[in-house]
Amino acid sequence: MGNNKILIVDDEKQICDLLATYLSKDGYEPLTATSCEEAKEILNKLTPDLIILDIMLPDKSGMDLCMEIRRDKTVPIIFLSCKTETIDKIMALSVGGDDYITKPFIPEELLARVKAQIRRSEQNSSVETDEEIYTAPGLTVNVTSREVFLDGELINMPVKEFDILHLLIKNSRRIYSAYQIYEHAWQINSITGDEKTVMVYISNIRKKIENNKNAYKYIISVRGLGYKFNHQLIEQSEG
Repeated sequence: MGNNKILIVDDEKQICDLLATYLSKDGYEPLTATSCEEAKEILNKLTPDLIILDIMLPDKSGMDLCMEIRRDKTVPIIFLSCKTETIDKIMALSVGGDDYITKPFIPEELLARVKAQIRRSEQNSSVETDEEIYTAPGLTVNVTSREVFLDGELINMPVKEFDILHLLIKNSRRIYSAYQIYEHAWQINSITGDEKTVMVYISNIRKKIENNKNAYKYIISVRGLGYKFNHQLIEQSEG
């Protein structure tokens, strides 16, 4: 963990300095930027292990920067914002954010989320010796290469979306509650999880792999219980 670089992007220098202090004490190597342009200059030179990104920046929205980063980088991104409305959180997650924390924040909670995101990212990048692939009619999920193909076409699937899809297709006969999905994808113990966050990610996945919005083919909602992958499609593919 000692060499993990974390880029902090916030227009308030005090926030940057505060976060840098906490992260340094916990063994991380913080980098700071107070604008999108400064952040891009750093990103052109290196890829950090995680980015803490404010939404309100002086030269461009943090959401716009997130979309630029997502074109070629899968680095975890935690949004940090004074906006507390649910729609703001949904938008931030929809553009590729992995987590969302509102100001004022508890430093210990932020550190816990940073650790969880980096741990997940490191697990995802670990080398696997045997190829793990799941198929359903029209859909292929290659866990080893972390690639998703729909009708032979590669689908852009950020880390959290892939993790959720992997969980469901790997255990296609099991129903997962939003709480269980949240704990798996974010690796954070929670009493209630974050149902709305999971709903956003399930919606994003469906937009990419489902053709009929009125009758979902792959990911099924089980009323009052949660979500599951259509195991009949798995059996059909295997047959």
